[in-house]
Amino acid sequence: MGPAMTSDSSDTDDLLRRAAGGEREALALLFEYYRDRLRQMVRLRLDRRLQGRLDPSDVLQEAYLDFARRLPEYVADPTMPFYIWLRFLTGQRLIDLHRQHLGAKMRDAGQEVSLYRGAFPQASSVSLAAQLLGRLTSASRAAIRAETQIKVQEALNSMDPMDREVLTLRHFEMLSNDEAAAVLGIKKAAASNRYVRALKRLKEVLAALPGYGDRAPQ
Repeated sequence: MGPAMTSDSSDTDDLLRRAAGGEREALALLFEYYRDRLRQMVRLRLDRRLQGRLDPSDVLQEAYLDFARRLPEYVADPTMPFYIWLRFLTGQRLIDLHRQHLGAKMRDAGQEVSLYRGAFPQASSVSLAAQLLGRLTSASRAAIRAETQIKVQEALNSMDPMDREVLTLRHFEMLSNDEAAAVLGIKKAAASNRYVRALKRLKEVLAALPGYGDRAPQ
């Protein structure tokens, strides 16, 4: 995934300056470093009705153009960590593509607004359950897998929306607690407490399913 670096490292700062100055190689390196994390975010939040019509790579291609155009304004006034800003741009592009392809069929953004103070696609329980079962399930028969997925989806849907979103950010998008708190605009302690609560609930559900036992997420 590229050389080890963090958003506040000297390497990244140097790439940011060079990219903001118009150096295409630096621009591409910056985006490439975070591509896998962004792809995971898009995969979780891409409306399932668009499968076959829109691929995460299509979203990232358009997000890269937004990134290239708007990077100078970020460098001039970096109001948030770089990856959080890049993730925000990609999420906004995903919302635009949802509107373009779904129009009036888009899900009501009311819940997303309550979480983000601005529209941002929620991760669907279908996508989250599929991620979990892809990692953990030993069931071979389709009927058993389908029944298991429904149970996991029901558990995810029963969670407090903010708890589930913190779980998504921490466990599925692999954000740090500080990053999750920044994304949602909540205190770090609150983000940590919500994650512990949501993860405990998820582990209880998975532990009760045949074939899971101690293989539930840690």
